[in-house]
Amino acid sequence: MHVVTDRGTMKKTIRDLNISGKKVIIRCDFNVPMKNGLITDDTRILESLPTIKYALENNAKIILMSHLGRVESKEDKKNNSLQSVAIKLSELLFRPIKFVSVTHGKELEDAVANLKNGEIILMENTRFEDIDGKKESKNDLELGKYWASLGEIFINDAFGTSHRAHASNVGIASHLENGIGFLIEKELNVLVPAISNPERPFVVILGGYKVSDKIGVISNLVNIADYILIGGGMAYTFLSAFNYGIGKSILDIDSINFCRQIIEKYPDKIIIPVDVVCAYQNIGGIETFIRNIKNIGDDEIGLDIGPSTIALFDSYLQKAKTVMWNGPVGVFEIDEFAVGTKSLADILSKLDAITIIGGGDSAAAVSKFGYKKEMTHISTGGGATLELFEGKELPGIAIIN
Repeated sequence: MHVVTDRGTMKKTIRDLNISGKKVIIRCDFNVPMKNGLITDDTRILESLPTIKYALENNAKIILMSHLGRVESKEDKKNNSLQSVAIKLSELLFRPIKFVSVTHGKELEDAVANLKNGEIILMENTRFEDIDGKKESKNDLELGKYWASLGEIFINDAFGTSHRAHASNVGIASHLENGIGFLIEKELNVLVPAISNPERPFVVILGGYKVSDKIGVISNLVNIADYILIGGGMAYTFLSAFNYGIGKSILDIDSINFCRQIIEKYPDKIIIPVDVVCAYQNIGGIETFIRNIKNIGDDEIGLDIGPSTIALFDSYLQKAKTVMWNGPVGVFEIDEFAVGTKSLADILSKLDAITIIGGGDSAAAVSKFGYKKEMTHISTGGGATLELFEGKELPGIAIIN
């Protein structure tokens, strides 16, 4: 089976390759949240299991690789080891996982040489190689070639890093027969049709912090979507572009002209809030105010969409057949400013439509409020999903045969 990518090309999957008895490197996304050495959310590990289990069932010798967090100094190593992931994987797969605590050298090479069919090793965090000149993140040619020498087949199943050209995806894939795993296949089979040929009406919800983070997304999707609903911190730059007072709300001053131009060009597509929830400080347990966008006080901060905006957005969503949502519409981590984000999640959960959550904080919010199972698809991507929405090619997928 093949999968169609954003460029219309067919990509091999793990099913297309003869992996029996072969040393198969699987680049996973085990970049899970950790606290005091414990995994606080194992979603990404669970999402990796179908590909790993397929490799097991087909008698492969499995070498797992992943990054975890940012590693810029030796101090960062302490809190970013994949050992906890090895323990969790062992529990989930009901089999031993050999954890190799290095990213190069004899210990790793011996562990690979001694692998038997149906056995798994997990190599230490690929970004430990970033301490010496960012070799992983900058796709050092020798590092990619070295890691490739450990295996015979490469499978990329880390959608969350596919928008980056790293030694552990593009580097390895440049030297080995390759394909994608089931996680990336699932992501592409949902996201690509939604962008290239969506069921209509197609409604996009965009929130988050700054407009500048979403300029590429808005510029691309405004030509595809029927409506784009704007919330979150970025809404105040849109309001400011039309001379509404926004008090002390977040303002992305460099993006004001973009906001003005995009609304003037697409006045019927870009839908901005009509009221917001304000407070004097961005903390819980304080008094809040519902303000019409014409009446935000000079000392007030807009921190959530208001009830009239929720109703306005709902009127567009009820007609939708495809919805893509990236970025919360308020500071959902604080109860007083979570109503808008929670209300939209509730609305989406009841729609007769394809509902796609674009990773990152949107996925965290939907999960927090208990609507995870009601959505058609929750992307593991974050940055990769955004770049796909922008119409960009993802290097970690483009390199696959």
